[in-house]
Amino acid sequence: MNIHIGLNVTKLDASLSFYSKLFGTKPVKVKQDYAKFLLEDPGLNFTLRPVEHVEGNHINHFGFQLFSTDELNKHKERLEKEGFFSRSESDTTCCYARQDKFWITDPDGHEWEFFLTKEDTEVDTIQTCCG
Repeated sequence: MNIHIGLNVTKLDASLSFYSKLFGTKPVKVKQDYAKFLLEDPGLNFTLRPVEHVEGNHINHFGFQLFSTDELNKHKERLEKEGFFSRSESDTTCCYARQDKFWITDPDGHEWEFFLTKEDTEVDTIQTCCG
């Protein structure tokens, strides 16, 4: 089973470059008005469609849950080498869990969170995350 995300973007070329670097692979299909990535790990069918503008906060964020600090650091280092600025958070409490994470942003402002859940908590101090 694959999760499918269809995302509207304003600049298909810029988004293709961003997501090729983010996913570490090229798309399997590119047309003038469409692009598709198929990932095995995680199982993801991710498509892009160009539109005139993207507005509003219709999406909170996207993310990848990782299962070790080494895995988290590997992705952070890889994406920073690709030229992305990452915003890190260590031992942050959100979504009723203590987490380490970092964030990057695509050309249309969609945020991507890479996070490691360390333990569950009884509090949710940050309302903008949902890992």
